Amino acid sequence: MKLSPVLAMALSMAFVPTHLYAQNPARSVTIVLPEALQTVEPCQSAVSTVGRVVKQNVTETLTELDFDTGTIKPRLATSWERLDDTTWRFKLREGVKFHDGAPFNADAVVYSINRTMDTALTCMVRNKFFGSTKFSFKVVDPYTLDITTDPAQPILPTVLTTMTITSPNTKLGEASRKPAGTGPYVMSTWDPGQKIVLDRFEGYWGDKPAVERATYVWRTESAVQAAMVATGEADIAPTIAIQDATNPATDFAYPNSETSRIRIGADQPPLNDVRVRKALNLAINREAFRGSILSKDVIPASQLVVPGTNGYNTDLKPWPYDLAEAKKLLAAAKADGVPVDKEIRLISRTNIFPNVTETMEALTQMWGEAGLNVKLQMLEVAQVLKLGTKPYAPDRPPTLVIDQHDNNTGDASFTILYKYSSSGAQSDSADPDLDRLIKEGTASTNPKRRELYQQAFARIQQVVVPDVMLFHMVGYTRVNPRLIYRPSISTNSELQLAQIKFKSS
Repeated sequence: MKLSPVLAMALSMAFVPTHLYAQNPARSVTIVLPEALQTVEPCQSAVSTVGRVVKQNVTETLTELDFDTGTIKPRLATSWERLDDTTWRFKLREGVKFHDGAPFNADAVVYSINRTMDTALTCMVRNKFFGSTKFSFKVVDPYTLDITTDPAQPILPTVLTTMTITSPNTKLGEASRKPAGTGPYVMSTWDPGQKIVLDRFEGYWGDKPAVERATYVWRTESAVQAAMVATGEADIAPTIAIQDATNPATDFAYPNSETSRIRIGADQPPLNDVRVRKALNLAINREAFRGSILSKDVIPASQLVVPGTNGYNTDLKPWPYDLAEAKKLLAAAKADGVPVDKEIRLISRTNIFPNVTETMEALTQMWGEAGLNVKLQMLEVAQVLKLGTKPYAPDRPPTLVIDQHDNNTGDASFTILYKYSSSGAQSDSADPDLDRLIKEGTASTNPKRRELYQQAFARIQQVVVPDVMLFHMVGYTRVNPRLIYRPSISTNSELQLAQIKFKSS
């Protein structure tokens, strides 16, 4: 059979040397990711590329979200209870060792949490989920720990599903290049730009997983990722594009809990005028993307959490497509002296989702039709995170930044503090009334918590307008037929090797 030039090129690029497999290749897997990891620091596991490798494989959390039921289940903590408004007591699992031999106990947990909260360490988990939360501790005994937070965290066991625990031998203030956790796998190799190898940890406290070795490689092209699995050179491609998900026997769609948006840097003209921000929303024909560049199953979004999240406002509707109204708003702003013709840069992350380049080019064209001067820049993940995270350059030009946010933990606090409060690490908002709603909501329990968050999302969309909401996304994963593994809403942020089985077994 003669291969087409495109497929021949894909297969040649997809070659993976056989030495990447362990001595027993039947018990090894190769996973092909869309982006090379810039770090393996567990504190960065809120970044999907890092989380898929490290979280619950190398380092584990005290508590874990059951994605099927939405409940919180034990992991390194076996039980917990709320002692008062600000303090929770956690019972810790006994007989657990870190990969470097250090004992897992209350002192180790205190050290790891303090390391996470140390601002000298670049840490997406801290920025995204904990912000300026202050922790204090009481070690009751080696396996009983009282954790107090300021402000109060009425859902602390849920929040702690996001923070993994590292060995007390891990250095403070600098990213780990070989994290030592308690998980079922040890990081044996990190060859930056080439591969990562995890080997099964024979001293693991839990059940022994079927996978003995996992090798992670990366290819930017979705077609290459899919081809690698099709030819047996890889076993899982977690995020392939819709046009490559062509085999019902190996390709699986799943709601990936991600919501895409364009964040508006509202500190520079013309973006500091709310009429321009509204025009950016009105100029987008969201339906034109569905079933063409993006999957027909993506859902136009009105807010940065998915339906079912505590705090989701069912009364909000996505912005309509109204090009005439967008032009009208821009004309009114221009008449008042707003420089609507000024160049606006659109910063997009390469491979943040399949077909992202085509999506950003289409957005740029739509804004051009409305009369805006938007120029696209495609950058790697580290560059985008730097530009999109505080502190922002005081002289930055008017900027739009792609953002894809994953909240599969069931509560809006994991989104709204980080993305919209004045102190949020990735926020361009500075609205006192919004800050009040967020603060009161975070300190409350349901139903008041839910109601305050709903009010906050309404104010975000209708008054502050800090972003251009795009879609609640879906993902496509290709799985080698030799495996028993099905993607779920968790696949976007973590890929637990222990959940993979072999059909031969």
